[in-house]
Amino acid sequence: MTIRVIIVDDQAMVRAGFAALLNAQSDIDVVGDAADGAQALETAGRTHPDVVLMDVRMPVMDGLEAARRLLDPTAGGRGGNGAYRPKVLMLTTFDVDDYVYEALRAGASGFLLKDAPPADLIAAVRVVAAGEALLAPSVTRRLIEDFARTRPARRRDPKVRLNGLTPRETEVLELIARGLSNQEIAARLVLAEQTVKTHIGRILAKLDLRDRAQAVVLAYESGLVAPGQ
Repeated sequence: MTIRVIIVDDQAMVRAGFAALLNAQSDIDVVGDAADGAQALETAGRTHPDVVLMDVRMPVMDGLEAARRLLDPTAGGRGGNGAYRPKVLMLTTFDVDDYVYEALRAGASGFLLKDAPPADLIAAVRVVAAGEALLAPSVTRRLIEDFARTRPARRRDPKVRLNGLTPRETEVLELIARGLSNQEIAARLVLAEQTVKTHIGRILAKLDLRDRAQAVVLAYESGLVAPGQ
């Protein structure tokens, strides 16, 4: 099955380079590009991509606002046109912690550093297209922790409730937020990896979360995990 991708970046050379790399893959087809968030909404509406590679900082409409509109369940995706919602993979750098965190809260499936190796870009597209969140413990967790540390008041929203989870599900959520993979969680809790996947599915369903990325955000906002722990 071919993965349909659009590339959103205000630099034409970046769009062209990413497109050439991705189009060289037999299972990926770049179906459009855009120079800002407003164009991204229009392009997504025409092309129905599976994955949107979205730069954070752009003129007219930045990537964060575009991601919000694409992923807003009340708007139905594509800026309110239909029920379709793609996966959004943010393209960013180390100095945009606020944007990264807010993008994850909006429903983005993760982020990728713009100077990442080509193989990482290809793998990232495949990961998010398959419905997984792109959460590299060495990068994403550090960014979320740094942001949480600078804005502690927002991380303790009393409206966020986890009491619908079982003790085991709460334990799994905590380990997700600490950056452990399914395999590592299984080893830590002495469970089968499939059992861990089942727990994660139940956690997402109970908390009405789209994916693992939002689960990490919620774990920090609820106070289940504190920065630096």
